[in-house]
Formats: sequence, C-alpha cells, structure tokens
Amino acid sequence: MQLSATPYEERLTAPRSWWFVSFLVGVSMALILLPFGTLPLLGGLVGGTAAAAVVASSYGSLRIRVVGDSLIAGEAKIPVTALGEAEILDPEEARAWRTYKADTRAFLLLRAYIPTALKVEVTDPADPTPYLYLSTREPERLAQALKAARETTA
Repeated sequence: MQLSATPYEERLTAPRSWWFVSFLVGVSMALILLPFGTLPLLGGLVGGTAAAAVVASSYGSLRIRVVGDSLIAGEAKIPVTALGEAEILDPEEARAWRTYKADTRAFLLLRAYIPTALKVEVTDPADPTPYLYLSTREPERLAQALKAARETTA
C-alpha cells in the first residue's frame, strides 16, 4: 500500500470539559454512597469517575485518515476514486448540513462539539450514499489530502 502525498490523520477527541464532567459524575457517585461509609465513598468517586471517563474516551476515539488511496473515517473505508469534490463547511453551514439540509442516505461522522466540517460528494454510481459529512477541526488540510490522494491514484 503506497502512502498518500499529503498524509492526514485526525483524532476527534472529546473536549476538556467532558473530563471535568467525568470527575463530577464520580463526585456525585461518592455523595450517593456517603451514608455507607468512607470506603464506599472512595469507591464511588474512583468507580464513577473511571466509568464516565471510559465513556468520554470511547466517544472521542474516532479517527479520520487518508491512507494510500483510501479515506478512513471511523469504521468506514472509502477509496478516493469514489469521491468527488470536497466542500469546506464553516460553523453555520455545518450546522445547516447536520439539521435541515441533511440527507438521510448520507454518511455522517459528526461530533457536535466540533463546529467545522467537510462535505465530500460520493461519485460511485453503485453507492446510494450521496455525500460524506465529516466533522473535522482542520477541513482545509483534509480537503487537500483528499485532493492529493485522488491525483496520486489518477
């Protein structure tokens, strides 16, 4: 497998505030277990924080990569030859494409805490998916990487 001319990899990590919320979940578990003593209180603090942190971490573990001649977005792997033009969406347009402009057949890899996105047209006639909506913090770099990968495979 050859590498693309402009490699791209991004991890859609959860925002810092979610880690604070994870700690608050642990504190609330500790307060629930307070009447049972000190040891259950500490167990609730540690266990509640750990459980909430696992949830936050798993939600924020998705990756978007351009590797060789493929776009890998979460669980999806799409050859760049099946992709058309990429449109960079500012926060206002991204919100519109997440809500009232969205097509139910589209592939959406969205994270509401990431305001910008990239909309990539799917040109494969055998694929019923009209476009990919990818939440990304760096839509310009992703668009350039897709363009470079498409030119390399063409």
